[in-house]
Amino acid sequence: MRLDKFICKSTELSRADAIKWLSEGNVSVNAEVVTDAATQVHENNHITLNGKLLTARASRYIMMHKPLNTICSNADQVYPSLLHLVDVDKAFDLHIAGRLDADTTGLVLITDDGRWSYNIITPKQQCKKVYRVGLRNAIAADIASRFEQGVQLQGEKALTLPATLEIISDKEVLLTITEGKHHQVKRMFAAVGNRVVSLHREKIGDVSLNIAPGTWRYLSTDEIQCFQ
Repeated sequence: MRLDKFICKSTELSRADAIKWLSEGNVSVNAEVVTDAATQVHENNHITLNGKLLTARASRYIMMHKPLNTICSNADQVYPSLLHLVDVDKAFDLHIAGRLDADTTGLVLITDDGRWSYNIITPKQQCKKVYRVGLRNAIAADIASRFEQGVQLQGEKALTLPATLEIISDKEVLLTITEGKHHQVKRMFAAVGNRVVSLHREKIGDVSLNIAPGTWRYLSTDEIQCFQ
């Protein structure tokens, strides 16, 4: 964890205030003064602010049903950040583990535990993400086998990792992938001559979306442990 984030997680200071205290030499890590906000620290380090030992608050783990026209970002852009909808203290100190586009709905996981979110987003962990996909054209009979073998995305050197396709109807499918390349689902269908017209994430690992659009809840202990 970055040192400035650790300070924010251990105090009521804002990120700007934490950086100011650091720059003034008021923070020590294992008895050495540190001024670089990006310094990586662990919760078992001895970190003090003006001589007072800091202890990080417990990490937070949240499920949200992302609505349309919101973005998975800590800052508003063309569309507002979905973190406005999360009614918790210092919501904008959290981050999203696996982002969705503004025009995509469904399950997002939100946390302030970087090691936990890494297990979700790294392809090495083979964490499965299930998407319900609406298509412009009827799905061709050979697409499931092509996705299983991997397809070539424009601008990528390697094929996509094997993906599983379940056909719901001629224009609706469930796609399970273990990667998170930029616009991957849309690009996969474009690569086989189709177009995504609606996209909704239903599941990440063993955690399934079960709340209404625009709402959130804390994850259960069992759900948290799925990614530890």
